[in-house]
Parts: sequence; structure tokens; C-alpha cells
Amino acid sequence: MGVTVVVPANSEVGGVPEPSTANPGRALWWRRWPLWAPVAAASWGVLYAAIEVTWAAAGITVPWTAHTSYAPAVQLLLAALAVLAGGACLASTRALARPGRAVVATALVVTIPVFVVGTNGLPIYFVTLVTLSGFESATGLAQVLLNTVGAALLLLVGLSYRRRLRGDCPRCGRPHAGADDGPLAHPAASPAPKRTRTVVYLLMCGLLPWAGVKTIWTLGGDALGVSADAWQRTTSLGASGPAKAAAAAGIDVTVLAAMVGVFLLLGLLYAWGQVFPRWTLVLSGRRVPRLLPLIPALLTGIPLTMYGAVLIVMAPLIAVGVLPAIEPSTPFTTSSGITWMVEFGGLAFAGLGIGLVVAARSYAARTHPVCAAAWDQPVLTRSRSS
Repeated sequence: MGVTVVVPANSEVGGVPEPSTANPGRALWWRRWPLWAPVAAASWGVLYAAIEVTWAAAGITVPWTAHTSYAPAVQLLLAALAVLAGGACLASTRALARPGRAVVATALVVTIPVFVVGTNGLPIYFVTLVTLSGFESATGLAQVLLNTVGAALLLLVGLSYRRRLRGDCPRCGRPHAGADDGPLAHPAASPAPKRTRTVVYLLMCGLLPWAGVKTIWTLGGDALGVSADAWQRTTSLGASGPAKAAAAAGIDVTVLAAMVGVFLLLGLLYAWGQVFPRWTLVLSGRRVPRLLPLIPALLTGIPLTMYGAVLIVMAPLIAVGVLPAIEPSTPFTTSSGITWMVEFGGLAFAGLGIGLVVAARSYAARTHPVCAAAWDQPVLTRSRSS
């Protein structure tokens, strides 16, 4: 038997909503993101395909990892997938029959993971740019940025399309009458549930072996068969001024970058990540724009998770002989030492990456705004079987 339940629009967990005070005219373009995201994604698909075809035809090298590059055939395949994804995004704005909806959904399901995987390497480029260490390949950086922009647009289109098919507001995800581009109401600030915090803290522990070994080297100790002098000589080659200054203070720049990630994690878990605390001075008491921590958390967390997972799996396979041993290179003197460092790196990157994704998911749910119209009237949930 079908039962229809009436749910008050203001029954969401999170306290009394805070109406958006943004200037309506200035924020109008952002409020209409479900309308312009498909067009932007289609434009990206055309641009992406043109660039990939040009690179493939000209034989331009586009790095995938430090030792491998995209083959021309792969670049042409990516170009075709980008055009397919862009076409699906445009089609998602139309009223389609069931077969058409299935084709659009399938195209998005197939292409979104491809371009999400293509964001791998973004954290590495970020660290090298921030530390003024430069980057090895302009085309590699351009490829990662193109994949990142495409993945973000496709995810927005997929989200709004799924909501539209369910009969919900494509922007806020709640069924309600009235316009879907009006003011928003924001939940009150709240910390993540205790279970979420515990999971994230455990994941953060994965940083300890990797950060510990690097800190030992930086402070002058020996570990994994690597002497402090050999490590410092190797890392000083091509290092920037900020990186050398950090090393002189006993701080490895990559460990420092990880600590920035931990700071971001804490902001996602606690209420001060939703309302600027007192130590932020002029910003104190103001609501934190929810995309300010969410964008870096997801852009960093997803690539780190993928990269770390590969390292975690690879190191044991090397240790038992399934994969060939890694030839030691300076400053490492043994294959076992570099294999252990690969495993420590995998635990650190995957732990931090998964932690960021888990914390970002909790933060997104706790800060999810809804259209003000959804708080002004009760809405009917869908009928469900009892």
C-alpha cells in the first residue's frame, strides 16, 4: 500500500536555517548553475577534443606519470569521450523518453570516472607550484587541469540530472513549488558526527610512518638505509628557496603540505569550518562559503586516494616477487628500503585522501543549503510501499 508522508520543509537536521543575504542580481548566475552547467560541459567537451586531437596529430608528448605518456590512440579516445559527454550534457536538458534517458545516464556513468581518474597528479603539481619548484611538463599540467574542469562540470550535470529525474529541485535537491533560482537557506553550524570524526582520525594515522621517516631525515637521522646527508643532498638539487628554508628548519616541504591537508580536514569536521572563528579577525562570525573548503578537499582527496591505493597494493606485490623489485636510486641504497617508502607513501596519501573525501561528504551534508521556498511550505515526500 502506498503511503504519502507530509514532511515540514524546515525539519532538516542542523538547526534554524540562515537565509542567504547575497545580492540577488549578483548571485543570479550562480543560482542558475543547473541551466548553464550542461552548456559549459558541452563547450568544454569541444575544447578538450580539439586540444587532444591537435596534440595527437602533432606528436606532442603529454605525460601521464613520471615515466609514461599518453599514446596518440588514447588521446583520440579521450577526445571522443569528451564529445560524447558534452552531447549527453546537452541532451540532459531536454524531455526524453525512457531510452533517451538511459543513453544519457549511461554516457555520464561511463565518462565521469574517466575524467576523474585524469585528475590524478593534481596535488603533485600543486605542491611543486606552491613551493616554487616549477613543473616538468606544461602539457601534463594542462591535461590535468582540463580533466579537473571537465570532471567537475560533468559531476554537476549528473547531480542536477538525477535530481530532475526524481522530480526534485535540480539545485537544492528538495521537492518544492516555486522558482529554483531564488535565495538559499543555510543550516546552522554543526560538527561532524562522532563516528565520522573517529574514522577520519584513524585514516590520518596513515601519515605517521611516512611523515616520521621524512622528519628523521630532515633532522639529521638515518632510516630505511638512507642517511640524512644523502637525503638532504638529493632533495636540495633543484629545490626552491622556500623548500630549502623549510628543510633548514627541520621541516620537509611535503610534510608541511600534508599538515595543510590536516588543517583542512579539521575545518571540515568542526563548526569553525562553517563560521569563521575569532582568530580570523575581520571575517570572524561570518559564514564560510561552503565551496571554499569543499573544492580543495575534493580536488586533493580524490587524486590522493587513487594514487595512494596504487602504492599500497604495489609495495606488497613487489615484496613477494609478483612485481619486479624497484632498483634503488639515490638516496636509497636497497630495494627493500625504497619498497617500504612506497608503502609508507601509499598509507599517507590514501589515508589523507580518503579522510578528505569522508570529511568533505559529511561537511557537504551538514552545510547543504536549500531553496528558501522549501522552508516556506511543507512538501510531500514520494509515495513508498509499507
